[in-house]
Amino acid sequence: MTNQPRTNAIPLAEEELRVEKRLVTAGKLRVRTVVDAFEDVVRQTLASERLQVNRVPIDRDVQAAPEVRTEGDVLIIPVIEEVLVVEKRLVLKEELHVRRLLSEENVEIPVTVRKQRAIVERMTPEGPGHKKDQEQQ
Repeated sequence: MTNQPRTNAIPLAEEELRVEKRLVTAGKLRVRTVVDAFEDVVRQTLASERLQVNRVPIDRDVQAAPEVRTEGDVLIIPVIEEVLVVEKRLVLKEELHVRRLLSEENVEIPVTVRKQRAIVERMTPEGPGHKKDQEQQ
């Protein structure tokens, strides 16, 4: 035998890792909207205005047509008439006194109000209402 040193060989092993992805459906969601309608009462104050007209007879001669004027909350509109006599003169026949009358009224009107809401349902791959779903609820 020769004097050569003996070598022990150790075999080496190498592992390889391969990672793959695949698409798996774990569940589904269904979203639907529902419109709820309910009756409600709307409350509001309504304001109205009307005019009251009073005729005030005057029958007085004037030299010129009087102007429209306001006294307090009354608008006074003169009404004149020309009268032929030997001479022409203006006669104030009447005045219209116009007053504003304000009133308020509270009213209640029923109306339909709509509100939308979303319902979310979770579904498993086996389908809705599956035994697994019922146990988890």
